[in-house]
Amino acid sequence: MQINRKALVATTLAAPTLLLLAVAPGTASAHGTMSNPPSRTMVCYSEGPESPKSAACKQAVAIGGTQPLYDWNEVNIADAAGRHRQIIPDGKLCSAGRDKYRGFDQARADWPATTMTAGATHTFKYRATAPHKGSFELYLTKDGYDPAKPLKWSDLESTPFHTVTNPAVTDGFYTMTAKLPSRQGRHLIYAIWQRSDSPEAFYSCSDVVFGQSNPAPAPTPTGTPTATPKPTPTPTGGAAPTGINAGVGVSPATGSRVKVTAVCGASRVRDITSAAFSPARNRPAAPAATWSPTLKPARPGTYAVTVRCENGDVARTTLTAG
Repeated sequence: MQINRKALVATTLAAPTLLLLAVAPGTASAHGTMSNPPSRTMVCYSEGPESPKSAACKQAVAIGGTQPLYDWNEVNIADAAGRHRQIIPDGKLCSAGRDKYRGFDQARADWPATTMTAGATHTFKYRATAPHKGSFELYLTKDGYDPAKPLKWSDLESTPFHTVTNPAVTDGFYTMTAKLPSRQGRHLIYAIWQRSDSPEAFYSCSDVVFGQSNPAPAPTPTGTPTATPKPTPTPTGGAAPTGINAGVGVSPATGSRVKVTAVCGASRVRDITSAAFSPARNRPAAPAATWSPTLKPARPGTYAVTVRCENGDVARTTLTAG
């Protein structure tokens, strides 16, 4: 199952009600990715889809846009059925062969990485936005792995260093404890989650560094990242309605001046960002759970409009400027 964030629609309501995202019929939650150590999709999402910090994440956006970062938990193959090596080509392991995620197949030695200790016991955490029964396999790259070359199946050990079936889900994470193999320098952990209640499988690449200084540490995921804002009840008044993680609306959908309404029900609005505006990032003058500035698009075209909350929640819609 996949999310098409472009299928999310902004519901326009008369003042003083708010403009919020409603989930279009037929969309569904995606499922998960490695969070500790964070996968490449999680790293880039944590940096901020509209303004990533690392060179690798900036290039991932240049290659595939911001959508793959918002859909960080969707690197999947619906009919894998355990045929991972047969259906995912060499050089495309991190994208699972999906063109949408091709930016995460970049062969480069500067992906933000997590520092780990060879031979130590590590608690792996896999973010589960939609838990399912199934098994996990964790692979590590071999000695001599070169991150500047496209990742091939032959770069991974032939057998996983850890396997587990139906691990417990705690606070939204599958938790797995495993002893790390002996390694030195930069490597990659490849995780495969094969569902047992479906042929669907999920894949993730986590960059790690053993036994030396780490010039590009991976950001620690903060808050509770979600790929899709929760459906919203009709709000009343000017306060943020209960049950809303994050919401954003634009009224009118086209025009020379637009009203953008941001909602952070469990937090406060951090900013509204869009390449349509100049400056691209706008912040409220005072902390607030809702904020509705009137902004003037600086250039014609169709652009993403993103609301980010202080607790890490995100909502996104589009604006077409004439």
